[in-house]
Amino acid sequence: MTVTYSKDVATSHWIGNFWKLLFRWRGSVYKLIWVDLLAYCILYGIISATYRFGLDADQRTTFEKLSTQLEYLSSFIPISFLLGFYVSIVVTRWWNQYLSIPWPDSLALHVTAGIHGHDDVSRKMRRTIMRYANLSITLTLAMMSPIVKKRFHSLQVYVDFGLMTENEKRIFENFRERNTKQSDYWLPLVWSTSIVNTARREGKIQDDFAVKTLIDKIGDLRGTCGSLLSYDWINVPLVYTQVVTIAVFTFFATTLLGRQFLDPAKGFENSEIDFYIPIVTILQLFFYVGWLKVAETLLNPFGGDDDDFEVNYLIDRNHKYVYLVVDEMHSEHPELLQDKYWDKESFELLNLGEDSQRYTLDTQQQASQRPEKDRKTQNCAAVNRIYL
Repeated sequence: MTVTYSKDVATSHWIGNFWKLLFRWRGSVYKLIWVDLLAYCILYGIISATYRFGLDADQRTTFEKLSTQLEYLSSFIPISFLLGFYVSIVVTRWWNQYLSIPWPDSLALHVTAGIHGHDDVSRKMRRTIMRYANLSITLTLAMMSPIVKKRFHSLQVYVDFGLMTENEKRIFENFRERNTKQSDYWLPLVWSTSIVNTARREGKIQDDFAVKTLIDKIGDLRGTCGSLLSYDWINVPLVYTQVVTIAVFTFFATTLLGRQFLDPAKGFENSEIDFYIPIVTILQLFFYVGWLKVAETLLNPFGGDDDDFEVNYLIDRNHKYVYLVVDEMHSEHPELLQDKYWDKESFELLNLGEDSQRYTLDTQQQASQRPEKDRKTQNCAAVNRIYL
């Protein structure tokens, strides 16, 4: 999933660097449209062969009239306008969905800073709060993504994965029996707020401001999960998706007849040469259908397409990251030492290579070209620092 090519286009060359991306298959437009393109070419070839070899003179005349009429009528389909506006909506929605993915990182930093102690009770509080955060995130993603739903297909899988205990599983089962239509992704976050209040009463949290900060972060996480679920609840209006799909395939259905190369001897407009292969029409299909396939891929980026989000990786990453922050690295940091430039107001950076030399020379040239007034101002500032 998530085809990355940023390193390949980091530096532009005089011949460009996008051409290197044209030969990739995974995540490419070729992979998306090859079936549609093949089907179109086969149908076009069958109709063309029928027109050339399977019709008598009268039938060929009728076919030619129908072809010219369909070519004229197809120009009334506003395919570029419909597709452009639709894809713009879908791409904006796709990026906003990525920004709405809940991350436990900020909450983990506040938990490790706010809940103190290396005893077992303090450790269990920190680890449980973050386990509940990951449980809520995973429940949310399972409601969004069929890939995650397939992986976490039952509550027992959550127990086996370490996100839930047997007791918590029974609570979830009882809750779902009583509230069959109510979502339950928020339930672990409610438990987290109770743990925060307990930690404050037992002195694990030193002040009420830290309690408020932790509750706010838990609330922010719940809000992010809710925002993400809203994209699964409220889709791009179905009627718009239908209109765009019908417009694209209707347009290319008309071109099967309307773009046929007619007999040049009969003097039809734009039919002076018999090309046999509709190269320009194939390119149009490549662009328009490829455009539509982009929208199909990005409309729900939590599936199994090449460019969909790697949500299973996020779940595994979060599961390891939060325990590292709130437990293994709790209240720990490297020894405090003076840095390399301690007590140095002016120093030169280490030359790291040819690029660094070029940057240093450019900086020195710019400094030598500064007005004398700026130098005097710097000297005065230095004198003031000495006396102050």
